[in-house]
Amino acid sequence: MADPRFYTAAGPFTLNELAAVSGASIGEGANSEARFIDVQPLFLAGPDHVSFLDSPRYVESFIKSRAGACLVHPDHASKAPKDMALLLTEEPYHAYARVAGSFYPPAAFGNCAERSSPIDETANLGKGTTVTPGVVIGPGAEIGRNCHIGANATIGHGVVIGDDCVIGANASLAYCLIGHRVVILAGARVGEDGYGFAPGPREHLRVPQLGRVLIGDDVDIGANTTIDRGSSPDTVIGEGTKIDNLVQIAHNVKLGKNCLVVSQVGISGSTEIGDFVMLGGQAGLAGHLKIGDGARISAKTGVMSDIEAGATVGGYPAQPMREWLRGVAVIRKMGNKAGKT
Repeated sequence: MADPRFYTAAGPFTLNELAAVSGASIGEGANSEARFIDVQPLFLAGPDHVSFLDSPRYVESFIKSRAGACLVHPDHASKAPKDMALLLTEEPYHAYARVAGSFYPPAAFGNCAERSSPIDETANLGKGTTVTPGVVIGPGAEIGRNCHIGANATIGHGVVIGDDCVIGANASLAYCLIGHRVVILAGARVGEDGYGFAPGPREHLRVPQLGRVLIGDDVDIGANTTIDRGSSPDTVIGEGTKIDNLVQIAHNVKLGKNCLVVSQVGISGSTEIGDFVMLGGQAGLAGHLKIGDGARISAKTGVMSDIEAGATVGGYPAQPMREWLRGVAVIRKMGNKAGKT
């Protein structure tokens, strides 16, 4: 269930109401009056939740899911668990966007600017914390001891910040839980909407982003870096990880402990990165990948498939470093020969 500090669900809704909203048809044998209280991904959903299957890579999760109802293409209906109610549609993700939007309409998202005082009276600031001019702190926010909040920073409703943290000028934090001794430099954006849109032939629907950003202890986040909140599972930054300026981390990314992420790296949604991984400047990682512990990815590398633990890769597309350098040397020799003819 979405964190109630940040989100308030509408509903519950009956299966019949969800079918009407999504444009899906109810599968044979399902109880149209069954009620559901929330949306959840397949691996987290329970009997009171609605989920969706939109990619063959998640069929195994679908087969094992405890979701009470699921939006699914008719081609996968035969693989559904016995007690799961099905909402059948040719466009499951598009339909899910409509269902999630019903549970979480725009009014369900808090706005820390909707009050007269810049620091809400329900916010809790620890002993020794300093707040500089222009700071806005939302309802229910919790800031630990001996923190420093820079000028014009915005701390959204319900945000939790641990002890001995530094939040730079003009940074904005929303939908996030932050550990101790974290440094977030000026202009960073933590917890904004992920790039979640359900494409369709007539329109592209915004999918509500209902997760959080979880940041471990001793993390550094550079200036103007963006870390999107999860779509339903959380975006996670492991303890001790150091992130440079101008990095983009998309929704649902899991970044392990003590990683080094250099400037202008882009990590696409739902990619999982192990511990002690090094990402060189301007490296780009596609979504839904797994990067093993201790892997090293050189600058400007384009990663489009999983990387084994301890591997060192470079090039576009990424390949073992020695192979990439060998290929570069061959092309250089061919170019030199061509220039002499």
